[in-house]
Amino acid sequence: MVRTGMSAEEQFRLFAIESTAALHRIAYLLCGDDHRAHDLTQIALERTYRHWSRLKDGNPFAYARRVLATARIDGWRRTRREVLQSPETVAVAQEASRAPAADSGAQVAERERLVRALRRLGPSQRRVVVLRHLLDRSEADVAEELSVSVGTVKSQGARGLARLRELLSEGQDA
Repeated sequence: MVRTGMSAEEQFRLFAIESTAALHRIAYLLCGDDHRAHDLTQIALERTYRHWSRLKDGNPFAYARRVLATARIDGWRRTRREVLQSPETVAVAQEASRAPAADSGAQVAERERLVRALRRLGPSQRRVVVLRHLLDRSEADVAEELSVSVGTVKSQGARGLARLRELLSEGQDA
């Protein structure tokens, strides 16, 4: 999107204001931790700013989204472990840090169930399910963003969705 009469810095500032919330939501779904999601969002904005002259006339949001996925994978590779928390711990931490939402109670509860179920998926399945189904990316796009084959995206997506259905049905029986 080209905005005439604005400097490149002003264009980036406007992009950052418009995109930060969406990038944070994506980052949270990729990692499941609010603090790590803030860090990933900042990394994405910083790297996007560094390449702004090349990106401003194209699709900088797509670039930032790819940086999120790549930074998440890089972080996982550096530590080679996932820190898993119980759903109860996550719910308490989210309740403490979240401002009151404008959604109805049923929508909030359903979203919370989905996030808890996503947290219980393995990291690769969660990434594929989030990118493919929540962000509506094609199999080829997801494969390219995660640097895996299309077949891996298909198998991880199918397994992730099956596990997600299983987890969500467990929650309804209780």
